[in-house]
Amino acid sequence: MSSNVDLANRPPADQVLVDIADYVTNFKVESVETLYTARNCLIDTIGCGLLALEFPECVRHLGPIVPGTTVENGARVFGRSDVMDPVKAAWDIGAIIRWLDFNDTWLAAEWGHPSDNLGAIMALADYLSRVRIANGEAPFTMKDVLEYMVKAHEIQGVIALENSFNRVGLDHVLLVRVASTAVAAHMLGATRDQIVDALSLAWVDGSSLRTYRHAPNAGSRKSWAAGDASSRAVRLAMMVMKGEMGYPSALSAKTWGFYDVSFKGKPFTFSQGYASYVMDNILFKISFPAEFHAQTAVECAIQLHDEVKGRFDDIEKITLTTHESAIRIISKDGEMNNPADRDHCLQYMVAIGLIEGRLEASHYSDEYHNGNPLVDELRSKMVVVEDERYTREYLEADKRSIANAIQIHYKDGSESEFVEVEYPIGHRFRREEGIPVLEKKFENSLAKKFDQAAQDKIMSVCLDQDKLEQMSAVDFMNMFVVK
Repeated sequence: MSSNVDLANRPPADQVLVDIADYVTNFKVESVETLYTARNCLIDTIGCGLLALEFPECVRHLGPIVPGTTVENGARVFGRSDVMDPVKAAWDIGAIIRWLDFNDTWLAAEWGHPSDNLGAIMALADYLSRVRIANGEAPFTMKDVLEYMVKAHEIQGVIALENSFNRVGLDHVLLVRVASTAVAAHMLGATRDQIVDALSLAWVDGSSLRTYRHAPNAGSRKSWAAGDASSRAVRLAMMVMKGEMGYPSALSAKTWGFYDVSFKGKPFTFSQGYASYVMDNILFKISFPAEFHAQTAVECAIQLHDEVKGRFDDIEKITLTTHESAIRIISKDGEMNNPADRDHCLQYMVAIGLIEGRLEASHYSDEYHNGNPLVDELRSKMVVVEDERYTREYLEADKRSIANAIQIHYKDGSESEFVEVEYPIGHRFRREEGIPVLEKKFENSLAKKFDQAAQDKIMSVCLDQDKLEQMSAVDFMNMFVVK
């Protein structure tokens, strides 16, 4: 056979695609603890979305692409009145979830925010349930939604354990598109082979660059990129359900597959299969709307606030001890050009904690930054160093710490205590402490959009596992519609 031709025989589907499809099709979520965590993840994610609606920069992106368009049996968006097709509804839900960088986080070789997948899951659950009801069929329940959340978390997070997309310049929202495509296809009634086809399309799409997350180009796309990914997932899954073909070696094809084009020729590696590990170990951002590698650093800064608040002029140097991922991703010098730049700057977030004794989304605004020169003054005094133990334990499966420490050095030669926090309040090791704070965070977010009667109704459902699981997706979404 000539070496100048390509072999056109279709190969078997890549095992990565098959494994995900088999998992989505066959795995049963039976753990009470897993569903309990998924419920807390659900309410926290919704709360983050409601808080984002306070920001005009977010709201201007929402609503139907053609103003005034409504869709029969269309999907709703938390805190809004729009009735849209599930593709745009997934975009909107995904965008508001991610806008403030306040939803859950997964940290491994790759990082990301698995609750971003709720954009696809909730939009489809709402839309398909309304169609089912119109046809006299049973709707999806919220237990179905929780189970799909567990599966989407697992797909995104397990791929991320061993495979770093950021090291080749690709953005982690690719994994949102992949995970959302798998569960969206299953929700639509896809067979196992159709799920494989849909997944192949998701990988063929490639990935957006991380350009918009890093200096000197950090910008607001990072706040809507996940909505874009979950929306694309719904679109691809719906196309497959209409008969669109798949591409079995989308990952492994020589020259043209994802591995050769985008992953330096390396196939993915896996240290474990799919179950519920990711949901069970998910990290909640409970206290601060900040990139997760900085959460414990902000806790340290707030602990030091009372000591330093009257002594800023006395500070000679501030030592920030952290882990390698934080240094690579969020350690920045120079001018902070916009809110997206600031909420991904370790030094900026620490400065706010020291100055204010708290950290809120408004502290990233141009108004706050331009009116507080002390922020940049403190940043200029910070020295960032790596602790190799922090870096090592960040990746250890039985720890997954996100450690940071701060020490203040004064001009008179004295020093503050070395303040260290290894596990943020949203870590599994601090669940008992964290969940009441998470529930309060959700309650506070509801107060931004709903009257007291509506708040009470929502809280009575969302804090009751059995009541929530039995509720239909339609009835659940109706509670969050703002007329």
